[in-house]
Amino acid sequence: MEESKVLMVFGPLHITDTVVSTWGVMIVLMLLSIVFTRGLKTETPSRIQVILESTVSLIETLIADILPDQSRKLVPFIGTLWLFLVVANLMGLIPGLHSPTGNLSITAALAIVVFLSVHWYGIRYDGFKNYLRHYLSPTPLMLPFHLISEVTRTLALAIRLFGNIASLEMAALLVLLVAGFLVPIPLLLLHVVEALVQAYIFGMLALVYIAGGIQTQQQHKDKKEKSS
Repeated sequence: MEESKVLMVFGPLHITDTVVSTWGVMIVLMLLSIVFTRGLKTETPSRIQVILESTVSLIETLIADILPDQSRKLVPFIGTLWLFLVVANLMGLIPGLHSPTGNLSITAALAIVVFLSVHWYGIRYDGFKNYLRHYLSPTPLMLPFHLISEVTRTLALAIRLFGNIASLEMAALLVLLVAGFLVPIPLLLLHVVEALVQAYIFGMLALVYIAGGIQTQQQHKDKKEKSS
């Protein structure tokens, strides 16, 4: 993995190639979503519409396996996260470009977004006070351990994706240098599979963390109902 190159400087703000490629992925996804969702039909849909609907249905099914009651609410976030990671992870296959997820700052930013989303959905589900109360359960002495757990799993999420994508790009680069451009075709196919797997795992971990927060609140509600 190469270090990020500074392309532009605006005072204290440095614009690197990693930032540009990340914004490029977001712009491409946004433009594609605008183009492909134009003229959607309820009857005789086009092939692209069928593919889009099948993709959304698949994402919703995967979410429903873990959170059946919240699947539609989580499709926009988890689905967007998956699509972004798939495109970002595969960008390294384009000559001259590198996967943004091969940079620790990008994976850390994604992990922070997941961290914030866990609390956002937890607070929306049961309110601010009730959500924070589970950090003091079963005793206030558990608060430091709960906080440490939140920080460590966020770090693990960022480092895991960064390490896998960075090592994958490095391995592909070394094989290209040693074997040339024709021999490593199977390795490039492995790169595609691994990029898809890493995107899936990151999204599923985000979903599991969100489900953990919501289900914790549900357990507290059930205990209150039984005690009353």
